[in-house]
Amino acid sequence: MIYFDNSATTAIYPLALDTYVKTSQRVMGNPSSLHGLGTQANRLLQQARKQIAELVAVKENEIYFTSGGTEGDNWVLKGTAIEKREYGNHLIISSIEHPAVSRTAEQLKELGFEVSLAPVDKAGIVQVDKLAELIRPETILVSIMGVNNEIGSIQPIEAISELLEAYPTIHFHVDAVQAIGKVEQAKWLTPRVDFATFSAHKFHGPRGVGFIYWKAGRKLAPLLNGGGQESGQRATTENTPAIVAMSRALRIHLEKKDERPNHTGLIRQYLKEALASYEKVTIFSGDEDFAPHILTFGIKGIRGEVLVHALEEKQIYVSTTSACSSRKKVDSSTLHAMKVPHEVATTAIRVSLDEANTMAEAEQFMVVFNHLYEKFSKIN
Repeated sequence: MIYFDNSATTAIYPLALDTYVKTSQRVMGNPSSLHGLGTQANRLLQQARKQIAELVAVKENEIYFTSGGTEGDNWVLKGTAIEKREYGNHLIISSIEHPAVSRTAEQLKELGFEVSLAPVDKAGIVQVDKLAELIRPETILVSIMGVNNEIGSIQPIEAISELLEAYPTIHFHVDAVQAIGKVEQAKWLTPRVDFATFSAHKFHGPRGVGFIYWKAGRKLAPLLNGGGQESGQRATTENTPAIVAMSRALRIHLEKKDERPNHTGLIRQYLKEALASYEKVTIFSGDEDFAPHILTFGIKGIRGEVLVHALEEKQIYVSTTSACSSRKKVDSSTLHAMKVPHEVATTAIRVSLDEANTMAEAEQFMVVFNHLYEKFSKIN
């Protein structure tokens, strides 16, 4: 089996799974309980918070646990809208955001908020000058992803941060789900970023757990109300085993990245150069300002899902451009925003790599791809 769908989800590290199992078996207390078992659970919870804060180089009290990237994105957008509704009703997101952001923004529009879409260029990168033109006195939030999940374009967070220095009251949110451990942190977590969202299953942690970075001093309304967990900001009993396993997974993930910083980039470059030699292949992912783990391409005249299933028959697993939308057969919002023609956009598939992938797998992928390409060429 060759697994090239790591942007959809990653396999949990064995050590992280071991941590999850042992914590589940040995720590049964509710972190909010006053007795010794509760204290034990709470101690582990705070240790995990401290470790994640150290790994991301932020303060311990700036880490809040969530159920994943979708909740984090919803929390920041809706929490900002509620908290700052007295000061404005206008939000800016990019035209290539993950549905967790774009559909949340649509819901806020139904509630009376105004949303503007910052356009991207032909490479799928936000045009900062166009974004600047969208800012109004009533703007309360700018939300831009760090790395696009469909084609891998790295967004100009540093340039947007410089722009927003002149607007200190505007919340700046970065969806960093596809960025952490893949792209240098300075490119997506600048001092101007107020909120960033993360999901454990993108870096070999458990599913259903994540965290947000919440800059001290910024205000955000709770998304979940109840028992007062997470300093009163997110009510619900914390998933202690998953959180502890997430902190371990993040440490391992970043250590592996440091050990082989160019590993996925070299595999991606090999695949990109090999695919570019085929006349009917369109490559949507560029080189400069692109993440080293995502490569999106298509065969002219062959729908993406057809190629996905053809590869699956050879035990090679990839996806159409977004796993969240692939089963619904929704066209890529990113390619649409890039003004790629519909008939070309529907051919797109995404290869997403991880440090566990090898060059030998990439070479085997190309052997299989060559066979399928010849087969499709005869049909089409």
